[in-house]
Amino acid sequence: MTNAPFEPFPYAHAHRREIVWMSQNTNHLVPPEPATNAIRQALDERRYEGYPLAAGLPELRSLVVSDLGLPSDVGCLLTAGGTEALYMLTRALLAPGDEVVASDPSYLIIHKFIELAGARPVPLDIYAPPYRLTADRVAEAIGPKTKMILLIDPLNPHGSGYPPEEVRAIAELAKDHGLWLLNDITYRDFADVHTLAYPFHPEKTLTVWSVSKNCGLAGLRIGGLAAAPDVTQAIHRFNTNDLGVNILAQVAALADLQTKSKWFGNVRTTCRQNQATIREAVAATPGTFLPVYPSQANMFAIDISATGIAPERLQETLLRDDGVFLRAGNYLSPKFGGRFVRVSFSNPPSEIAKFASVFPAAVERLRASAPMPRAV
Repeated sequence: MTNAPFEPFPYAHAHRREIVWMSQNTNHLVPPEPATNAIRQALDERRYEGYPLAAGLPELRSLVVSDLGLPSDVGCLLTAGGTEALYMLTRALLAPGDEVVASDPSYLIIHKFIELAGARPVPLDIYAPPYRLTADRVAEAIGPKTKMILLIDPLNPHGSGYPPEEVRAIAELAKDHGLWLLNDITYRDFADVHTLAYPFHPEKTLTVWSVSKNCGLAGLRIGGLAAAPDVTQAIHRFNTNDLGVNILAQVAALADLQTKSKWFGNVRTTCRQNQATIREAVAATPGTFLPVYPSQANMFAIDISATGIAPERLQETLLRDDGVFLRAGNYLSPKFGGRFVRVSFSNPPSEIAKFASVFPAAVERLRASAPMPRAV
């Protein structure tokens, strides 16, 4: 009789009050008052008793477009997290036999949705400098079946960002070939500089946004899609949430976006300081390094391949023994997932200090317990 494999998420949720959560890029630095006060008011008004306006709060949709810096006449869909928007657009715009230029590593849920539409992702290896796509490589990958380019900026899991000229070049490639450009910008607020693809290819650029990470509202599941009005109308046909997005999520998102300019600077500053703390811990751990530093998101990858330790083993030992939850790379890369773990750092500095204190020791424990290589 064999033991069942360790399931990290049930374990972590069962011990959530004891866990330093660095596994899902969630943001634990946002002041809670704007969202919680808005939710309390909505509860007092018993707004949960009725269905919300199906299209969403008009002031929230308008604020999202303004916050992104897009033209006011852009179409804006509210969905149950950015993930639902990704599902809707792939089902609406892709057909069997279509191909999507993507990357490996990547946010593989998007690849899954592409495949559910009968299309095929064409991932380009980016586990090497500059750890992102380039316009030249994208151009080489475009073929007669290409229908879409996937541009995640900043990129999960590396945290690499795209310079303005590269965004423009990739957008112009999409425009010249008549392709859809999926611009997933979930982590844009963490970047030093961020450039939207929409202005360079407004007819067919799909801007997927979320307040899960920037506003720390991952558990409320609200995000959406901004695109030309005729495009959002076509995608809306695949909306199964036709009675609207959770009203408590909407009022919380509205409150946080209204106040974001007052507090997000502190979030970004703390994230930069946390990155430096993690970098010191990695530098003190033989066989590990950061492929990308500094990150333009709230996460990056730690390469542990030279230690000989499987990322899943490191994930488990840090979670079970040390109460620190990071993510094994297989979630983000079929080809390179055995080389790295991903850590997010939008956490209080005390939690990052805990990671820094236990990470080198955990690697050393696992290295010491690993079987010696067989002599050849």
